[in-house]
Amino acid sequence: MQCLKQYVELLIKEGLETAISCPDAACPRQGHLQENEIECMVAAEIMQRYKKLQFEREVLLDPCRTWCPASTCQAVCQLQEMGLQTPQLVQCKACDTEFCSACKASWHPGQGCPETMPVTFLPGETSSSAFTLEGDDAPIKRCPRCKVHIERDEGCAQMMCKNCKHAFCWYCLESLDDDFLLIHYDKGPCRNKLGHSRASVIWHRTQVVGIFAGFGLLLLVASPFLLLATPFVLCCKCKCSKGDDDPLPT
Repeated sequence: MQCLKQYVELLIKEGLETAISCPDAACPRQGHLQENEIECMVAAEIMQRYKKLQFEREVLLDPCRTWCPASTCQAVCQLQEMGLQTPQLVQCKACDTEFCSACKASWHPGQGCPETMPVTFLPGETSSSAFTLEGDDAPIKRCPRCKVHIERDEGCAQMMCKNCKHAFCWYCLESLDDDFLLIHYDKGPCRNKLGHSRASVIWHRTQVVGIFAGFGLLLLVASPFLLLATPFVLCCKCKCSKGDDDPLPT
């Protein structure tokens, strides 16, 4: 029971899951823990965070609702269902901020949405001034893939979105999904801006190379056995196929 409690608390604290599945990989039902079951295990403040994560996930997946982009407001705004496919004017009832439903910038009638979307802006700001908040030192940015707001208060520049699991560079928003060795921070405008010491980067690369080398060595050792076993496997398949073609006794 204590292990299950720690498992649930870890997922909630890290914000990794809103639907907590059974930790037993051999569970025949592959079910999820109910809210009342979770509430019996964790403290009140952790349960409050779990409900907050659930609500944020619901708003994210609801095409008729969106968050107010003003940095001083955390209200949820309702969209008009008739115009969900096109940008529409949205006015926050809490702070009266008017913004575009598509790009979250200040409302821009008759103009297309900007390619670089501002992350947040204060009530009364124009779209041009809002763009100044998007930069290397901006504390809040959007995931380049799913556009969810992400706040960075500390840590390195290699970010991973908890919503879509996309890895990217905090400074230039370039994808790091395939950059296992973090070569991105060896050159270009983000050079040496990872936030780790050179020794830790070398250690990380050594670990990654070691993992791939281990798999390669394992495959190299196992390949002779696979080659020896191939004729036997093919022979068994031939015998099985011949047996299937034999006519049934009459």
